[in-house]
Amino acid sequence: MTALIRNTIGVLAIAMTAASAQAADIKPAVVFDMGGKFDKSFNEGVVNGVERFKAETKTGYAEFEVNNETQFEQAHRRFAQRGNDPIIGVGFSQANAVEKVAKEFPKIRFTLIDSVVKLPNVQSVLFKEHEGSFLVGVAAAMASKSGKVGFVGGMDIPLIRRFQCGYAQGVKYANPKAEMIANMTGTTPSAWNDPGRGGELAKGQFDRGVDVVFAAAGATGVGVYQAAKDRGKLAIGVDSNQNHLHPGTMLTSMVKRVDLAAYNSFKAAAAGNWKDGVTVLGLKEGGVDWALDKHNEKLVSADMKTKVEAAKADIIAGKIAVHDYMSDNSCKM
Repeated sequence: MTALIRNTIGVLAIAMTAASAQAADIKPAVVFDMGGKFDKSFNEGVVNGVERFKAETKTGYAEFEVNNETQFEQAHRRFAQRGNDPIIGVGFSQANAVEKVAKEFPKIRFTLIDSVVKLPNVQSVLFKEHEGSFLVGVAAAMASKSGKVGFVGGMDIPLIRRFQCGYAQGVKYANPKAEMIANMTGTTPSAWNDPGRGGELAKGQFDRGVDVVFAAAGATGVGVYQAAKDRGKLAIGVDSNQNHLHPGTMLTSMVKRVDLAAYNSFKAAAAGNWKDGVTVLGLKEGGVDWALDKHNEKLVSADMKTKVEAAKADIIAGKIAVHDYMSDNSCKM
């Protein structure tokens, strides 16, 4: 073996060792939003993403479930002090905490889901929830026999109004004469984890003639879906694919790929190509969608599937412009 070959092999071995060390050296962490990591919705979507990363790379991650909003900053700072990197903040409520701690630890990378912090060590991931909600609105209007559909939101904030507005536009697109009844669960973070209240709101809507209800309310939605099952009505899930919760009464789910955002953050950090900045994921990027699988295929008619898929294609092509409530805090139909 020549000296040149030996040296080349040596350089490659060093490079491979360095790359392996880089992947092994990351110490990822997650700070979950209110509602618990197994909320069957938003948080659980993130769990699916980081668990996928763990299974593929054999790299574990630290995690923290908050009981109240005051713990966000404390959790991020504790992880940063321990050298966890990158750290995912799940939910808009963590924006202030991420901004403050990211400034204190400029070498630690943070990924914030559902809000924006403009710092060189923060990656912000947003979604076009209104586009996915439009699709399930089309499905709801077509499935409804009464011409009345419902919406149950979690915490009354612009982000959830974005879901509601997109849904309403989809409903009107499919049936201009349809009526929509909407309720918000509350004005504090506890609104994300109140299945009892969610069930009460759904039952109230059913009593007024609603036969399809869309819940964008975190764990509160579990109560909405149960109420729909009990009353023989249809429900629409959110964030994660929730069709499996009550097969036969779950019409579909508005899927928001927070799992992909979480997975990509850890994966990019391990590969050494993590980037800061703002990423916005809509239908075109595969960030939102509607769910069709074995659990709901009998509820989705051929005409419904054709109509929803056509609307999806038109939104991606720019032929349908879905108004974003958060652009001006109004819902233009």
